[in-house]
Amino acid sequence: MRIVLEPNVVLSALLWRGTPHHLLAAIGQRSSIQLRSSTALLEERADVLSRPSAAKRLALIDKNAREVLTDYIEAIELVEPASVPRVVADDVDNDHVIAAAVAAHADLIVSGDRKHLLPLGSHQGIPIVEAAPALRRIASG
Repeated sequence: MRIVLEPNVVLSALLWRGTPHHLLAAIGQRSSIQLRSSTALLEERADVLSRPSAAKRLALIDKNAREVLTDYIEAIELVEPASVPRVVADDVDNDHVIAAAVAAHADLIVSGDRKHLLPLGSHQGIPIVEAAPALRRIASG
């Protein structure tokens, strides 16, 4: 199974210990599941991790942005979409999530974006779900 995580899900997984964190841990325990991402999505994560709000959280967990990002990069396989078509109304950043998923031939997109991504339900046959249903799917499979 190939999974693309929307950047905010990744940040939640890396900085807090809720459902996205448990999802990332479950993925890491299964060799049959591959995380895929793109350079554009990594750049978005790096940008958010460089903000003062993230710095405060990083200090609480005794990590820096480079460590957190390096750990994540080691867990993923990069894909580079040939193009980034406009799919998600009002949020061009989410077009990069969709483009990465298509380029990765993903089986699942995990997002917490209830305004833009989740209402799509799927794109080109790739389901778009929140972290909790994704975790249940992994646990049952």
